[in-house]
Parts: sequence; structure tokens; C-alpha cells
Amino acid sequence: MTPKDKPDEVEGWESLGEESAGTLAPNAELEDAMREAMEAVEARQEERTGGEAPASGDPAEVAALRDRLLRLQADFENFRKRTLKDRQEALRYGHENVVKDLLPTVDNLERAIEHARGSDGGDLEGLLQGVELVLRELRGVLERHGVEEIEAEGQAFDPAVHEAMAQQASESARPNTVIDVFQKGYRLRDRMLRAARVVVAAPPAEGENEQDPE
Repeated sequence: MTPKDKPDEVEGWESLGEESAGTLAPNAELEDAMREAMEAVEARQEERTGGEAPASGDPAEVAALRDRLLRLQADFENFRKRTLKDRQEALRYGHENVVKDLLPTVDNLERAIEHARGSDGGDLEGLLQGVELVLRELRGVLERHGVEEIEAEGQAFDPAVHEAMAQQASESARPNTVIDVFQKGYRLRDRMLRAARVVVAAPPAEGENEQDPE
């Protein structure tokens, strides 16, 4: 979770932490634009002087070109500073909307805990319902922000999204099929956040399918 004109939601904001907060990563497009501008100034100079350097007796021409170059450099520096500022703000506040959406979930979790304490632990059913409510709200917040659970149980093992923790012989499942999930996996849109830790079915050992004689 690159910010564009300070959007309400910044996708991929966590990846901005990989860059230094006080520097701006090199930008090929900006460098090309600067180089093209310099070439344009030089080309304009050659047109006016017939391909020769301006005569030493024409200080107005030299001053005009120098002024244009200084203005271009100042504009570039201002743009660089604005871009750096936007990146720093995205790094600090880019997850603001996620936090706002999580606050009601925190409130409900605190209410569930207070209710359980007030009942001296006797209303376990009420506590369970409260925790389930908080879990549903939390899942809803994650879904609204593009987080989805990776399908695992009953699916063919996929090393791109599944992490095999063990193999278990199974007669009811096809080999290389996920038969149990130790830990759920999640992705943020098209980026994997965490692989699902699973148990994979293995072919039954020889003789296991044979029925014992009576």
C-alpha cells in the first residue's frame, strides 16, 4: 500500500517504509524531463546564434538563457520537495482510513470484555456472542480494504499460496489436496500477505485399503 494528489486511500502504503524518509528515490521520468529541457534550451540557443556560442558582446542573450535555466532548476527542486513531502505523509498517515474503520471493532471488543467482567464469568454465552460479533466486524473491515482469505481446504495444493506443514495419508481425498488448515492465509488484492499453512493429503500406504479377513 504511490500516492497521487493525496488520495483518500493509499494502496500499498506499507511498502513506502522501504524508502528513506529523508530522500527521494531516483526517478527516470524526472531525469528525462530535465535532460529534455536542457536540450531544448541549448537548441534554442543554437537557433539564435546560428550554431555558434553566443558572442561575448551579447550579455543579454546569455543572461536570458541563464535565467531560464535557473527557473527550470527551481521548478524541478520545488517538485522534488512536494513529492518527498507527499511520500512522507503517506508513510505516516496512509493507513488512516483502515485505523478509523477498526475503531468500532475495538469499541465492541472492549464492551464484550466489560460485560464478561460484570457477570463474573458466568455469562460465557454472552461473551462468545460478543467475540463473534467483533470477528465479523473485523472481517468486514478487511474485506472493505481489499483483504481476502486464501482458499485452502479442499483445494489442490498450490505452493504460491499454500505452505505445506505436513502430509497425511488419506483415503477420501486425492493426493496433493489440502485436507486441513493450521493457519489461514490472506492476500491484499493481488499481493499475498501470508501463505496458508496446510496439511496435504498423501496416497495411503500399501495394504491400508485392503480389508482385514474375518
